[in-house]
Amino acid sequence: MHKKSINLHIAQQSIDDQAQAISHLRSLIDQQFSKACQLILDCKQRVVVTGMGKSGHIANKIAATLASTGTPAFFVHPGEASHGDLGMITKNDVIIALSHSGETRELLDILPLAKRLGTPLISLTKDRHSTLAKLADAALVTEVEVEACPLNLAPTSSTTAALVMGDALAICLLDARGFSANDFALSHPGGSLGKRLLLRVEDLMHQGERLPRVKVGSPVLDALMEITHKGLGMTTVHNELGQHLGIFTDGDLRRALDKGVNLQSAKIDELMTRGGVGIEANALAAEALRLMEEHSISALVCMQQGSAIGVIHMHDLLKAGVA
Repeated sequence: MHKKSINLHIAQQSIDDQAQAISHLRSLIDQQFSKACQLILDCKQRVVVTGMGKSGHIANKIAATLASTGTPAFFVHPGEASHGDLGMITKNDVIIALSHSGETRELLDILPLAKRLGTPLISLTKDRHSTLAKLADAALVTEVEVEACPLNLAPTSSTTAALVMGDALAICLLDARGFSANDFALSHPGGSLGKRLLLRVEDLMHQGERLPRVKVGSPVLDALMEITHKGLGMTTVHNELGQHLGIFTDGDLRRALDKGVNLQSAKIDELMTRGGVGIEANALAAEALRLMEEHSISALVCMQQGSAIGVIHMHDLLKAGVA
């Protein structure tokens, strides 16, 4: 069986068509878009996003984006809505209904019931004169010249345009609400951004019995035992009052050996690094990562009121997903 060769021009043309569809959306951001934003900002409960087929997949994504950027939202399948799920919608919600044609029967069957409740409706269609757009309190238009398909049939440019319009709506609302990176982190605690913005040094540091520490004047061999026992490649050094004086690391040990220092008789204060790079225990873990990268080190002393109360290691940041 003869295999037809892959035409890369088709792929490139598909991307061009969709890029053109997105670019055209700029001219479609108008007062209807502003009205849609205001309806959602005034919403007392949640945004209900609905759509059938490919529009349903896009509607589901728009609902997820809204929910993660400060606008409580969920997706309702129009087919299920007519069999009981319509009870999930209240007059205090706002509906966003997606239909490229604006004539999708499953949507048009349920919207009169929603309108009877007085639930505001935002439509997202290719035609502001469609039935769905005429029913809407705010009609968003995502007209496209051609689908990114040689047959001009498969929903491609149209679904991309709908998704981008939904994203524009979510981002505009994010800005209007003053939604911050910290707010985003609170709704994404399992993600890398959430970890960077929520985790603090004190959440990860080795403290108490796990903190490597020796008193100034101790033999270097005692320090080596402490480093081996705690497994962090370093130990802190403190005075009689418990105040932090410095650190002794694997690097300090190598430098001492290069100089031919007699480790049997040497004291820790002869070889330690005075002070060392430290960080406040209540600082963000992301700041600890920045300091480690800046100074090319793998551990930081965690400070509180002049005393070393912990140590945080690069491995801790990697394990927590911060690095």
